[in-house]
Amino acid sequence: MRPRPPYRGLWKFLETVSPETWEDRQEAAAEELSRRGVTFSIDSKNEQRVFPFDILPRILSASEWDQIEKGLIQRVTALNCFLRDIYNKARVLHEGVVPPELVLGSSQFRREMVGAPVAQGIHVAIAGCDLLRLRSGFVVLEDNLRVPSGASYMLANRRVLGRIFPSLFRAAPVASIEAYSTLLRDALYALRPEAARDDLAILLTPGSHNPAYFEHSFLAQEMGVPLAEGRDLAVVDGKVQLRTSSGWKGVGTIYRRVNDDFLDPVTFRPESFLGVPGLMAACRSGRLTVVNAIGTGVADDKAIYPFVPSLIRYYLGEEPILSSVETFLCERPAERDHVLANLRNLVVKEVSQAGGYGMLFGPTSSAPERAAFREKILAQPRNYIAQPVLSFSEVPCWIDGRLQPRRIDLRPFVLLGPAPAVIPGGLTRVALREGSFIVNSCQGGGSKDTWVLRADAREETLRASVEP
Repeated sequence: MRPRPPYRGLWKFLETVSPETWEDRQEAAAEELSRRGVTFSIDSKNEQRVFPFDILPRILSASEWDQIEKGLIQRVTALNCFLRDIYNKARVLHEGVVPPELVLGSSQFRREMVGAPVAQGIHVAIAGCDLLRLRSGFVVLEDNLRVPSGASYMLANRRVLGRIFPSLFRAAPVASIEAYSTLLRDALYALRPEAARDDLAILLTPGSHNPAYFEHSFLAQEMGVPLAEGRDLAVVDGKVQLRTSSGWKGVGTIYRRVNDDFLDPVTFRPESFLGVPGLMAACRSGRLTVVNAIGTGVADDKAIYPFVPSLIRYYLGEEPILSSVETFLCERPAERDHVLANLRNLVVKEVSQAGGYGMLFGPTSSAPERAAFREKILAQPRNYIAQPVLSFSEVPCWIDGRLQPRRIDLRPFVLLGPAPAVIPGGLTRVALREGSFIVNSCQGGGSKDTWVLRADAREETLRASVEP
């Protein structure tokens, strides 16, 4: 096996480490993650599991990262322009850049947000875009704009690896990711509306039963902002208030980890106990900022994904820096016919689903599964897209006492806030099952620390010895 240039120093280090040492360190990492409570749950029983972590880092060169950073800022900026447009003048629809029926027919389009004020015009303050590395370079597979998750695991992975292999870390010319929490907090406070400049920024969680509750509590603690549930909040005289031990305090920004449908039982689902009655009215009055803005999900509807290159050209007058994956819209008859004729060779996705749910992976699917998806597509073609099966990158992972190749993707985190920023790293997700293409944790995936080598780094400086 011949390592790519960014890995050469690490490869020399690997040659000095015995299998017994690797196994010990892998077990130590799992124990450390358990001690820190780095967990998730995937079923209705809410059984907490330690997030699987592979101790071999994924490494990117400074030049690779430079392209990713520029490409993601370009992409998220264009998506933000799209959201600002469709909820105001809707020029992009009138001019036919995106078919109006795809936007207005999306389950994520919120008519209540039309004309509503959004602080500084930033609908997307936080984004997590999923990238794949192909032979031709990095491509964007999906955009996560509603409530993008995973940043806590990015930070926890770095800290655990630093504790398990301190000598490797001291020698590694790796860019720091520790500014993420500070940048996120600063963005939340900067986006408070003028009518709430002295009020709190908080993180709104559905509660401890939620599979991502570890992340909610972790980020709130890291930022030093209150972690609240809907029952802790009330709208009084048009203003959101937080119940505290010292009385009610005003709230200017809510970093929500609750989906649109559950945010306000007055406006959306009346049976919801997770949100705050009157929250939407507070937004429309300009006295509250919700991050990301309500209605943002229309921009990461998978049926909108094929139009992102056109949106970049339309709003920014630039060519896309990062490519997108070929995508077939089942709503279009010719493309639907192609998908139905090739289900065995495609990946079919439900447009509003995430986490690997609502998906058919053609090559490993059964005849009954394909037949079921055929019926779903014919019944509701707007709800499905399809993409080719991509042969994306593999890296070494320590599995069952030896190095084995596994497929990976990358979710970097973009903050628009007062100034655009991409944290130099991100969450590398790993398809831990042999031969698998599915990296989602709820589908058996794990993660790695992601190293971006500093621009001044030399390959030969990535060396270290194992300390006892």
